[in-house]
Amino acid sequence: MKDAEDRVQALRVLTKRAFEEQPTADAAFDAFGLVADECGLTLAEANDVIAGFALDATRWTPNTEADMLRYCYHVAGAVGIMMARIMGVHPDDGETLDRACDLGLAFQMANIARDIVEDAEADRCYLPQKWLEEMGWQQGEHALPENRFRLASLMPRLIALMEKHEAAAKLGAGKLRFRQRWAVLSAARIYGAIGRKVLNRGQLAWDTRTRVSAPEKMWHMVAAFFEAVHNRPPPPAEPITWSRHDFKPLAGW
Repeated sequence: MKDAEDRVQALRVLTKRAFEEQPTADAAFDAFGLVADECGLTLAEANDVIAGFALDATRWTPNTEADMLRYCYHVAGAVGIMMARIMGVHPDDGETLDRACDLGLAFQMANIARDIVEDAEADRCYLPQKWLEEMGWQQGEHALPENRFRLASLMPRLIALMEKHEAAAKLGAGKLRFRQRWAVLSAARIYGAIGRKVLNRGQLAWDTRTRVSAPEKMWHMVAAFFEAVHNRPPPPAEPITWSRHDFKPLAGW
């Protein structure tokens, strides 16, 4: 635990030096400093991502659905915001940055769904404790083979949340340049497919790792190409009443 915390602190120090254009003795951080300067990234944006590493370093687990979303923000939503900034989205374009955050949230929820058992074997859990309590489980019991059928009954809830943010993210993609839009929509379709495969596989979803095959990825890229050309994303099923600010910060991180 102490080693992990030390590594997170080192990340913070090196990132701060990179933003101050000081040498870090690490080519990756020096390069990141150059990108940050060129694209106008802020240290606060970078620190939001580092907070995700800190959460994992302490083996933190979410208590509520809101906690899970905040975790998703730190490990993926904040990355989506920085990627949007690198793609040229203006820092004052809060609407597009909100939707970039949505994309990261959707990605991470697909990852959580796919990796539930694998995470449990590493003594990690990213499902809200409240959800587990509703099923009468202690952390870890949810991933036992005899509980897989009931675990699968939680997936409609998680994947519906993923799809809500996936649909919102596509609105933001519509404001990007064509190649950027195509790349974002391709990734959204592929990660969304992972989540939906977990849902459709039911209790068998964790017997083997859920994957999207190369032909399927090609299909999603082709479909995303036509989506990007058409550029008329349908409105989400429910009104968007949230922003990226609703998902941060987790106190102390």
